[in-house]
Amino acid sequence: MNLMRFKGWYFAFSLLVILPGLYYLLTSGLKLGIDFIGGALIEYKFEKNIDIDILKQEIANNGIEVSSINYVTDNTYTIRAKPIDQAKISILKTNLNQKFGKVEERRVENVGPIIGKELEQKALIALILASIAIVIYIAFSFRKIPKPQSSLRFGIAAAIALIHDILVVIGVFAILGKFLSVEVDSLFVTALLTVIGFSVHDTIVVFDRIRENLTKYAGRQFIAIADLSIIQTLGRSLNTSLTVIFVLIALFLFGGETIRWFVVALLVGIISGTYSSIFNATALLVWWEEKLGH
Repeated sequence: MNLMRFKGWYFAFSLLVILPGLYYLLTSGLKLGIDFIGGALIEYKFEKNIDIDILKQEIANNGIEVSSINYVTDNTYTIRAKPIDQAKISILKTNLNQKFGKVEERRVENVGPIIGKELEQKALIALILASIAIVIYIAFSFRKIPKPQSSLRFGIAAAIALIHDILVVIGVFAILGKFLSVEVDSLFVTALLTVIGFSVHDTIVVFDRIRENLTKYAGRQFIAIADLSIIQTLGRSLNTSLTVIFVLIALFLFGGETIRWFVVALLVGIISGTYSSIFNATALLVWWEEKLGH
C-alpha cells in the first residue's frame, strides 16, 4: 500500500477544508462571547420551567441584547448579554417576577471589555507558546534520529500539522458564527489547547515508528519507510480517535447546551488531528525528503 504517492491530494484536500473557513474568518471574523468583548452573565432560578424563546423575547422587551440563554438545571437559566448596568438588571428582575412568578437571582457577573481584551491576548500567547514548545520538544526528543534525517524537520512538520488543525477548528467556528451566531468563549480556547495536545500525540506515534523503522530498515527509501510506519500505526491511531469521538458524540447529544459548542470544537479538532497526523505531517516529511533532499 503506497499511501504517500497521493500526498499532493492530501494537501489539496486540506486546502479545500481550510479555505472556506479562512475566507469567513478574514471577512467576518469570529463571533466573540462576553469573555472577550465584555458583557453580563446572569443566572436566574424560576418557580417553573420556562420556554427559552419566550424568556429571550421578554428580556429583549426590556431593552437588553441577549447573546444566549442556556438551561442549567432545576428551572435555572444562564443568560449571556451585552453589558448591562445594575439599574437595568434590577428592572429586569422585577419584570420577570411579574411575568413568571418569583425569580431567584443566583449570580450576576460583569466582564469588562478591558478584561476581555486581556483574555484574548493571553489566549493568543498561550497558543503561540504551546506551538513553539512542541517544536522544541519534538526536535529534542528526536535528536538521535539516524542521519541524514533532521530532528528539526520532524518538529516543524508536527507544528505545521497542528496549525492545520487549529485553522480547521477556527474556520469552522467562523462559519458557525456567521450563519448560526455561535460565539466563542474561554471554553473554545480550552478546546483549541486540547486539540493541540491530541494532534501532537497522534503525530508523535507515527513519527516514533518512522524513527524505529529508519534504523530497522536502513538503506530503504524514506517514502517506503513512511508508508510502512503509517500502516503499522493506523489501527492504533484510528482506535484511539474513535474511542474519543464516540464519547464526544454522547456528550454532544446528552451533555446539555452549556458545553455543546465546546464538544463540537473538540470533535472537529480531533477528527482533523487524526487526519493531519497521518496524511499531512508524514506527507510533509516525505515531500521535504523528495524536494529538498538531505
